[in-house]
Amino acid sequence: MSHLVIDELTVEFDAGGYAVRPLDGFSASIADGSLAVLLGPSGCGKTTLLSCLGGILTPTSGSIRFAGADVAALRGGARSQYRQRDVGIVFQAFNLVPSLTALANVMAPLRAAGIAAREARARATELLDHVGLADRLDHRPAALSGGQQQRVSLARAIAHDPPLIIADEPTASLDYVQVEGVLRLLRELASPGRVVVVATHDDRLLPLADQIVEMVPRFGDDGAAPARTELAAGEVLFEQGSHAARIFVVEAGSIDIVRDDGHGGEVELATLPAGEHFGEMGPLFGLPRSATARAHGAAVVVGYTPEQFREHVGAERLSDLIRTDAPDDAAV
Repeated sequence: MSHLVIDELTVEFDAGGYAVRPLDGFSASIADGSLAVLLGPSGCGKTTLLSCLGGILTPTSGSIRFAGADVAALRGGARSQYRQRDVGIVFQAFNLVPSLTALANVMAPLRAAGIAAREARARATELLDHVGLADRLDHRPAALSGGQQQRVSLARAIAHDPPLIIADEPTASLDYVQVEGVLRLLRELASPGRVVVVATHDDRLLPLADQIVEMVPRFGDDGAAPARTELAAGEVLFEQGSHAARIFVVEAGSIDIVRDDGHGGEVELATLPAGEHFGEMGPLFGLPRSATARAHGAAVVVGYTPEQFREHVGAERLSDLIRTDAPDDAAV
């Protein structure tokens, strides 16, 4: 039986000098043969949890009981063996090797596990046939549609018949037509002897789920005092896409707010002088940072938790600031 039990799991890391806990005492139990869907806003810890389940990330504390072991406590060779034997990972971006055919992509983990080439080829061929790609064995990823690439990714994930499958937004890169086949395969994978855990924003997966696990953002520095930080010219306070735990006020100098333009460059949104605040939207609404903040010259900022910031500016004033800043790209 493959029963998954997560107990008091905490992950803490440093973000700009502040302790952030995307997972803080998280617990859940998922029965053998189940398809469990993780639901929650960006920044609530879904991907962090999947990374822990996959043995990619070591949690700060807590346990993950699965396949007769505490995954959170595995180290070195035991951890590598768990990833190779007990877990299959389906990525949002497919993560196929561009230079390899669909068949070779599925064979790769089998060959890495020491399976003979003939046996690996037979197994990979069988799996690709199962996911409806028997006529695409020799096609490289660039010659496959998004849905076909995701089905190759699924075949690769189950190549060694692992008891745990984890999938991070597996339908996010697919159009409406391509999604149906992937959803059907995910549902089929959840069977006795196996657990499937999927992080998604796709409501179409919900009716297929045996269990829905709702997650909310948690940050680990709510009781900490306001923190004063001195920055050198050009020093980054936080980066776009990072977890948001604090709201900042410029005490001295100025702060540049910039955003990635998607083409390797950046767009400057604002330069905030002393007395201005920034970064409130992320921690107040559980969102990742929508832009990067860095010192224009030497600068000093004070970081507040949302509760401390409410006390600092007053609840009524905070509501006015949110209404004023919500459309503003500088509200990060």
